[in-house]
Amino acid sequence: METRYFYLLRLTIALGDLVLLNVAFFVSIMLSGKYVMNFDQDVYRHNVIMCNVIWLVSASVFGLYSENTLHKLESVYKATWRSTVSHAFLMLAYLFFSNSLNYPKYLFICFYGLLIFGFLASRFIGTAFRAVLHKNFHLRKAVAVLGMNSGGIKLAAYLEQQSSLNFVGFLKDGYSSVNEAGELIAVTPAQQIRSAVESGADEVFVCMDTDKMGEMTELIKEGEKQCVRLKFVPNFTELEGNMKFDKRGNFLVLYARNEPLETIENRFKKRLFDIIVSLGVIVFIFSWLYPILALIIKIQSPGPVIFKQQRSGRDNKTFWCYKFRSMYQTNQNQQEQARVNDARVTPIGKFMRKTSIDELPQFFNVLLGYMSIIGPRPHMLSHTQQYSKIIDKYMVRQFLKPGISGWAQINGYRGETKNNLLMQKRVEHDIWYMENWSLMLDVKIMFLTIINIFKGEENAY
Repeated sequence: METRYFYLLRLTIALGDLVLLNVAFFVSIMLSGKYVMNFDQDVYRHNVIMCNVIWLVSASVFGLYSENTLHKLESVYKATWRSTVSHAFLMLAYLFFSNSLNYPKYLFICFYGLLIFGFLASRFIGTAFRAVLHKNFHLRKAVAVLGMNSGGIKLAAYLEQQSSLNFVGFLKDGYSSVNEAGELIAVTPAQQIRSAVESGADEVFVCMDTDKMGEMTELIKEGEKQCVRLKFVPNFTELEGNMKFDKRGNFLVLYARNEPLETIENRFKKRLFDIIVSLGVIVFIFSWLYPILALIIKIQSPGPVIFKQQRSGRDNKTFWCYKFRSMYQTNQNQQEQARVNDARVTPIGKFMRKTSIDELPQFFNVLLGYMSIIGPRPHMLSHTQQYSKIIDKYMVRQFLKPGISGWAQINGYRGETKNNLLMQKRVEHDIWYMENWSLMLDVKIMFLTIINIFKGEENAY
């Protein structure tokens, strides 16, 4: 996408900055020598070399001369400022470690004052000069977009922002006329390419809907006849917005979603985190708390201490999920969620559910690999069957291991789901977590869960 003019512009800016840097350094040394102290020529040569090297490093780190930065004026100013600040810190660090910090403060103030003034002046002059060139000379490559769909509109907005390109508009698309039978006649590829030539476009970006990919061959033929370059941009905006591209051999693979936990490194990190945390909870909390709770549970109601229930796990595989039993033994417990003031909940059960202590046995599920510390909450099989039919993208959450706590839970979507909208919101939060996973996000959710336990949650009953 970079033109010869724009490539020369990048080189000019880079060389101009180096000239400004050296002029500012020379003038500040001369002024310091005249009014403060003289500098040895060897010291001057050595430091001016380091000054240039450090600038090139700083500019490279912040991408000052990269194609993406120079396309936008705002990006140029940001990168220039960051590079200058970085240069000052690195220069001070170099002088400190080379035992050369005996330079007067006047030298630094003078040098960076001149440098900043020079950069501001050059940027303003450069911007005005580019505006004159663009107005009076056809230096920018003329481009057009074929396909006024949602993707084409976004693409056009992007192209208009590129200072090296001249966006001339959309080409004819859709239908051009009506025949004698009253039927709409579609615009042919030949007509579309001819309209590109008439508009003066050098390149055409074709944003195609997935159901029109078969037209590519004919468009390419027409483009070659008219000496117009075509660049195809598949329109996936109607699909998922968080897509990922990958290469497998010579094949380009498109993933419907970006899933950080699909990489083995991330899965290893998460699994190691799960093992360390679950072992810590089992050894230091569960080991002494279990006998106390078991005794109270048994005294208050007959039945097992641990309640187990089949839940939907990763890839929709079922597993036995463990909890401390917080309800009296009834046939409803396996099918119905707990409600506010539920008569099935025992006295100790109310406390355990309010503080989430009833979830502690699930750390064994984590240790065995069926669950994770953080992830979508596992639902009853009947709920999975029910909501998968009525909630959009519900089954996407099943790509992950279920968790003891999750992003949805710390955002208030826990407990009973009284209507489908609440479940929809829970699913949206679970999918966001899947697409934006990081180890620090897991740590954040874990600590927020602990804080919420002590604060008390409205939906914990």
